[in-house]
Amino acid sequence: MTVDVKAKLSELGLELPVASIPLAAYIPAVRTGNLVFTAGQLPLVDGAIPFVGKVDGGVTPDQAKEMAQICGLNAIAALALVADPNNIERVVQVRGFVNGVTGFVGHPGVVNGVSELFIKIWGEEKGKHARTAIGVAELPLNAPVEVEVIFELKA
Repeated sequence: MTVDVKAKLSELGLELPVASIPLAAYIPAVRTGNLVFTAGQLPLVDGAIPFVGKVDGGVTPDQAKEMAQICGLNAIAALALVADPNNIERVVQVRGFVNGVTGFVGHPGVVNGVSELFIKIWGEEKGKHARTAIGVAELPLNAPVEVEVIFELKA
């Protein structure tokens, strides 16, 4: 069954953003065969990050989870540059990087923001994925979270 991603996002009260312009020497997404690999996606909204800083410092875990969802939306926008988001067979993997204070260990809860979004869009079977959620010392633009995604397209 094909999912109309824009319609599903609309049902969730969300919309697909325009893909962000790369901040350095890379492209937002690469397609090879039936796989699409996104570059790391920051929680940019209209060119700015709504909450900056470290999780459990200046950014609450709930705010960071919201930012992870935005990263997921931006990953779909990056995917749309090279393939039709309605042609997703499944979400293969999500890698989440969380910029937390020393001692913060709630990385999985933050990265759930993107995982839960994908499950709401594509359902348990196609939206659930392998995942990594790790803490890092810093992220670009002092973002609290960054996400990479691997999508599989229908043949």
